[in-house]
Amino acid sequence: MENYAIEMLNITKRFPGIIANDNITLQLKKGEIHALLGENGAGKSTLMSVLFGLYQPEEGVIKKDGKVVKINDPNDANRLGIGMVHQHFKLVECFSVLDNIILGVEPNTAGFLQKKEAREKVVALSEKYGLQVDPDAIISDITVGMQQRTEILKMLYRENEILIFDEPTAVLTPQEIEELMQIMKGLAKEGKSILFISHKLNEIMEVADRCSVLRKGKYIGTVNIAETSKEELSRMMVGRDVEFVVAKDPAHPTDVVLNVDHMTVASKAHHNNAVKDVSFQVRKGEIVCIAGIDGNGQTELVYGLTGLEPLKSGKVEFLGQDITKMPIRKRSVMGMSHIPEDRHKHGLVLDYSLENNIVLQRYFEPEFTGMGFLKKDNIRRYAERLIDEYDIRSGQGPITPARAMSGGNQQKAIVAREIDKDPKLLIAVQPTRGLDVGAIEFIHKQIVAHRDAGNAVLLVSLELDEVMSLSDRILVMYEGEIVGELDPKKTTVEEMGLYMAGAKRQ
Repeated sequence: MENYAIEMLNITKRFPGIIANDNITLQLKKGEIHALLGENGAGKSTLMSVLFGLYQPEEGVIKKDGKVVKINDPNDANRLGIGMVHQHFKLVECFSVLDNIILGVEPNTAGFLQKKEAREKVVALSEKYGLQVDPDAIISDITVGMQQRTEILKMLYRENEILIFDEPTAVLTPQEIEELMQIMKGLAKEGKSILFISHKLNEIMEVADRCSVLRKGKYIGTVNIAETSKEELSRMMVGRDVEFVVAKDPAHPTDVVLNVDHMTVASKAHHNNAVKDVSFQVRKGEIVCIAGIDGNGQTELVYGLTGLEPLKSGKVEFLGQDITKMPIRKRSVMGMSHIPEDRHKHGLVLDYSLENNIVLQRYFEPEFTGMGFLKKDNIRRYAERLIDEYDIRSGQGPITPARAMSGGNQQKAIVAREIDKDPKLLIAVQPTRGLDVGAIEFIHKQIVAHRDAGNAVLLVSLELDEVMSLSDRILVMYEGEIVGELDPKKTTVEEMGLYMAGAKRQ
């Protein structure tokens, strides 16, 4: 008899128009790291939300240490020692790190809050596990990596034994990912059992002991990582062979589409400038990639180009026209598209339907509006075409609220909307963040086809594989400056790393 920490037996969970989990069985051994792999919308997060008490299954049972348990809500899960770090963090933005960690389990004496011992425990935990945080920092002021450490400390503070990580690396830099992998291995060594949702095959191969695969809500199988390969896992996940290398012909750049001249953008976080006197050009028929460690001015650079932030000095020319002070809609109508870094903040209106999000930047065009009224049938037909072309999975098709879709399918909706406008310049920031290998392969092909049609692409990515395989030219940013221009055919990841860390500059 195997010694299982958690068994989820024959779990079925339905939503309007969709069976998210169809008779799934998952068994987690004590002290193992068990990966859960699947395409976007395969039902991974739903299954974990059932285990954490956020959803109730229609069928099936959950056992902990061999005994059947009923988990009605996250408080029940916490009492059973189950903790979860969600894909989109559940933190109170205006609270401090410490207040977020102790929220709901505040230590008190006679009704008075005792923060001193809580702080000591948090500091001790952060030192023990290498999770450096400032307990007094406000959540809205810290990086995503720090927010994630806060979420992990929340679980450790509650002394959870079963730890669920839902897409924990989707928002992290390569360095932070490496740290997280070490932390997870350390936790497993201590006897904690970890469920790790991911669709980054390299990470699963590095950190997991076993891997269970879901496809379209059904259980496909469980394999030992030591006995499998990336190719085998991707076949189980998408049901076909996937190309990991982007196939593309050499670029033939022509006219300048974007000309950035001595651009400086102020920083909101500190007194220095986030972008310092940056100049570069992007031409028709090329993919130029801005590479760098997160937080070196890439975000502010994109805000300056798209009109989300004003420039402190310098100018931006698009198609030969000065657009430095031009409103955002005008830039969009001129032929600039933007796949934003934060899909919830700048990419979607979460309470709008999928179809309304898809026409968000075009609803005023004659095809979609007449006499001041929306042409609902045209909007629906257009949305259905994009849903089909980009394989956007949603329970109720075009009328699904964006909020109800999985993160990866939200991302696909944004990518579809921005590329289908056929822009002269596509600014793509982390376009494949949170996507599975099948979807990444498809999006990469779309970006290359867009370049081959004679358009310009400015890619901003933290994924070094993506930078190397997709770009025609690489510009490396460090502390707000461009410190090197590299040719992906003639450089190595190691050399690029030196520029990114500021150890080398041209």
